Amino acid sequence: MAESAELILDGKSYSLPVIEGTEQEKAFDIGKLRDQTGYVTLDSGYKNTGATKSAITFLDGEEGILRYRGYPIEQLAEQSSFIEVAYLLIYGKLPTQAELADFSGQITKHTLVHEDVRKIFDGFPSAAHPMAILSSLICALTAFYPESVSPDLSKEEINLNVIRLMAKLPTIAAWTYKNQMGHPLNYPRNDMDYCSNFLHMMFSFPTEKYELNPVVVSALNKLLILHADHEQNCSTSTVRLVGSANASLYGSVSAGINALWGPLHGGANQEVVEMLEAIERDGGDTSKFIAKAKDKNDSFRLMGFGHRVYKNFDPRATIIKKAADEVLTALGLQDSPLLKIAKELEQAALTDEYFIQRKLYPNVDFYSGIIYKALGIPTEMFTVMFALGRLPGWIAQWKEMRENKEPIGRPRQIYTGETARDYVSIEQRS
Repeated sequence: MAESAELILDGKSYSLPVIEGTEQEKAFDIGKLRDQTGYVTLDSGYKNTGATKSAITFLDGEEGILRYRGYPIEQLAEQSSFIEVAYLLIYGKLPTQAELADFSGQITKHTLVHEDVRKIFDGFPSAAHPMAILSSLICALTAFYPESVSPDLSKEEINLNVIRLMAKLPTIAAWTYKNQMGHPLNYPRNDMDYCSNFLHMMFSFPTEKYELNPVVVSALNKLLILHADHEQNCSTSTVRLVGSANASLYGSVSAGINALWGPLHGGANQEVVEMLEAIERDGGDTSKFIAKAKDKNDSFRLMGFGHRVYKNFDPRATIIKKAADEVLTALGLQDSPLLKIAKELEQAALTDEYFIQRKLYPNVDFYSGIIYKALGIPTEMFTVMFALGRLPGWIAQWKEMRENKEPIGRPRQIYTGETARDYVSIEQRS
């Protein structure tokens, strides 16, 4: 007999089916609750509400587990490439050599963007935030590919939009950086892999040869893999909600970029670097700021420690910590003042009982911010880098939502405004 829960309202009993996922996650199915009872549930922030069934990512915050399509994040970060992980997320399985070569080859063929996109850059203020430019131009791809708005796209047409977006977002992201810096824009190169090509577009100049550092390429691969998907977070559920209206992939991902831009979501690694820089400007005494963090009457917070979801430890942090050490050593920055401050804060968090009891361990944002800073990426670009990594997850979630023919999202509310009242003419209003 199927498991169910009993809800009693006004002396009447209602049976709520229990749904169980493949990892023994359980939920009450309230899909017919309003029809049967006239009631809705209230769950501000959707912290206890499952909006969908998904086969893409499993996250267990209590146990510190993150898996893409069943594969542990630790194995993927160590043994895979970002493009291989993107294929896994989007298409549901690890690719064969032939499938990976075809996927990578198709992306390479579509990395160029329409020349009119370059003209659009001229319309943005010189001080425009890179995320404003990125979200605008990704949405503008709908204008360049108007057929993408059709709700009845074939499997082949959807796949073409997937390839285009995977190919063009890195080009646009790199151009936002070059535009901000006042540098000439670099075209993509077909003889480079995904991450190498992005680094080339970001940091090379027409006047000199750009030497790729394999340690940096490897670290970027890991960073993008670790950010590729993270279950139903704010930006991902935004992509699904917008997509549920049959919005195009470009429009849906643009909405996700704007959600990610919010400082409560994608800006954590930027806040880490800004905190480290503030401590350095203050003289570099980390013990002073550790004491401030412990003082409940002090508004100061240590950024990059603990996580909203992971209640034990962030499995991505261990992976990226090693990559951060490798990058800083390869770039000769292991003795930088900023890194010294970061190491002292890290040591305190790992050994101080205050942090241990509260499980305030360094998370992925703590180390990713340090890496991006070491690479010379401005803090305003950190969320753009986050978006570059999260792209395959957004695509996979949008694609799954469309394939499952999920209904348009339409949350309910509990109204707290005025009850019915009569209109008063302006002469009679006090």
